[in-house]
Amino acid sequence: MVEIKVVDVVLRSKRQITLPRGVCDQLGISPGDVLELSLEGGALVARPRKVAALAALREIRQAFDRSGITEEELQKAGRQAREEIAREHYDARVQAACLP
Repeated sequence: MVEIKVVDVVLRSKRQITLPRGVCDQLGISPGDVLELSLEGGALVARPRKVAALAALREIRQAFDRSGITEEELQKAGRQAREEIAREHYDARVQAACLP
């Protein structure tokens, strides 16, 4: 596939543009997909949201790897936090229900 570098599009009266099929094919997007728009140095950059989400997940994974914490340790800490929150929440409700 030939990579498209620059393409002209027209901004319509309702601030809409139509992306050429070749651009959509190159980005792997189709009607209904969400694009993330950002301004970078005076340029409008559109990225498929799924690409942005995958990049964020990659960054999270790298931070996780650098931390030295194992997945099991993280899961254990999460379970403990949930149990503590549930205990605080439900104990407070039970105590309030028992008040005269």
